[in-house]
Amino acid sequence: MFRKLEALVDKYGEMTEELSNPALLNDPPRYAKVAKQHADLGEIVNIYEEYLRVDQELADANAMAEEDVDGEMRELIESEIEILETSKTELESQLQVLLLPKDPNDDKNVIIEIRAGAGGEEAALFAGDLFRQYNRFAERNGFQTELMSSSPTELGGFKEVIFMIEGKGAYSQLKFESGVHRVQRIPSTESGGRIHTSTSTVAVLPEAEEVEMRIEPNEIRIDVYRSSGPGGQSVNTTDSAVRVTHIPTGIVVSCQDEKSQHKNRDKALRILRARLLDMLEQEQHAEQAEARKSQIGSGDRSERIRTYNFPQGRVTDHRINLTLYRIDAVLDGDLDEIIESLQAAEQALQLETLEA
Repeated sequence: MFRKLEALVDKYGEMTEELSNPALLNDPPRYAKVAKQHADLGEIVNIYEEYLRVDQELADANAMAEEDVDGEMRELIESEIEILETSKTELESQLQVLLLPKDPNDDKNVIIEIRAGAGGEEAALFAGDLFRQYNRFAERNGFQTELMSSSPTELGGFKEVIFMIEGKGAYSQLKFESGVHRVQRIPSTESGGRIHTSTSTVAVLPEAEEVEMRIEPNEIRIDVYRSSGPGGQSVNTTDSAVRVTHIPTGIVVSCQDEKSQHKNRDKALRILRARLLDMLEQEQHAEQAEARKSQIGSGDRSERIRTYNFPQGRVTDHRINLTLYRIDAVLDGDLDEIIESLQAAEQALQLETLEA
C-alpha cells in the first residue's frame, strides 16, 4: 500500500508542475482532465501526508517513553501515544478505502427508469411514489432533475417514467437503487381494507456521452407519431412523439413529453446511449463474475432489494438487512442512511476481496 502511495505522491507532484505550465491552457480538454485527476489525487496525498506526520510524532513519543522520565511526564507521554496510535489507525483505514478501485461511472449523471410491476394500478401508484422520492432526494442534494419520458395512468401513477438526475456524484449515490422495490399497504383502490403487495422495478443507468457510445445513423430507425395521454387519447395535433429503434440490439425508446419533435428525439437518443452502455457493462460483469463477489447484490434487475411496509411504518433493504422505522421520511427523499450503509457494505466487501 505504501509503495502505491509514494507513487501517487510523485504523480501528484508531476501534475502540479504540469498545471503550472502556461502551454497547458492552450489545450482545454487536456487541462480539464489533468485538473480533475489532480483534485482527485489531492485528497489521498493530503491524508497520506497527515499519516506520515502522525507516524513521525508517534515514533518521537515512543522514543521519549524509553527515556528515564518522572511519573507525571510518563503519564503525559503514554496518553499522547494512545491518541496518536488511534489517529494513525483511523488514517490508515481512510487510505485503504481511498485506494480501492473506483467505479469510473461514479461522477456521472444518471438516467433512472421506473416501471410498474405486479399489482396493476397500485403498482403504478407506487411507481409514482418512487418517482417523487428520487425527485425529493435530488432536491435535498442540490441535483437537477429532467423528465425524459413518461406513461401516466388516470389515477396519477405511472406505467413507466424515465428521468435524469444531473449532478457530480449522482451515480455514486444512486447506483444501488437498481432492482425490484416492493410495497405492502392498503391500496386506495381497495374497498375491503386488505393489505396488498405490489412491485415496481428501478433501473439506474449512468449517462453515456456521445464519445463513449457512438450510434451510427444506419443503426437506428426513427418513427414519429402523435403523443397520447392516459387512456390513449391524443394530446397533440402534430407528430411530435418519437420512437427510436436500435436495429442491432432491438432496443426501442419512445419519448413524447416534449412538444418539440427535436427535443423528444434528443432525449430518446440519450436514453438509448445509456441503455447501450449499461448493456455493454452488464456483459462485462457477466464475463468477470468473480468481481461480483465484491459488490452489493447481484446487480440483477429482477432481484428484490427493498420493501416499504406501510402498516408497520418500516423500510427494509434486504441486501444488508437494514430496517428503518421512518417510511414517510424515506419516501420524502431522506435516503442518506440507506445509501451510506450500502456504500460502507460495498467498501467492506472490496477490502475483504483485496485481503483474500
